Amino acid sequence: MKIKPIKNEQDYEKALERLEVIFDAPINSKEGDEAEILSMMIDNYENEHYPIDAPDPIEAIKIRMEEMNLKQKDLVGVIGGKSRVSEILNKKKRLTVDMIRELERILHISASVLVTNYQLTK
Repeated sequence: MKIKPIKNEQDYEKALERLEVIFDAPINSKEGDEAEILSMMIDNYENEHYPIDAPDPIEAIKIRMEEMNLKQKDLVGVIGGKSRVSEILNKKKRLTVDMIRELERILHISASVLVTNYQLTK
């Protein structure tokens, strides 16, 4: 096992190539340990150089609705009437504190995600 830090794109590419070769190595084997260490190093490099921003609150709601097989009509009564749900999901109106509380309870989305500022459409 010859592991060195990932300092640049070339190191990153080499680490990915090596991980692909040893990915299915048995746990607690020499190659399995190497794969585990490489995975952590690759993850660290990607988090630093390729950060993924969290979705805005409305996108987070839509993603969770899809995961839970919910339709827009399923939010009627949770965040308001049919037209209010449409306004919220189309970014015509902002979420209120009461809506955020209900969405956190129903969809299990952290309020910290839901309170993030987002751009309204015109």
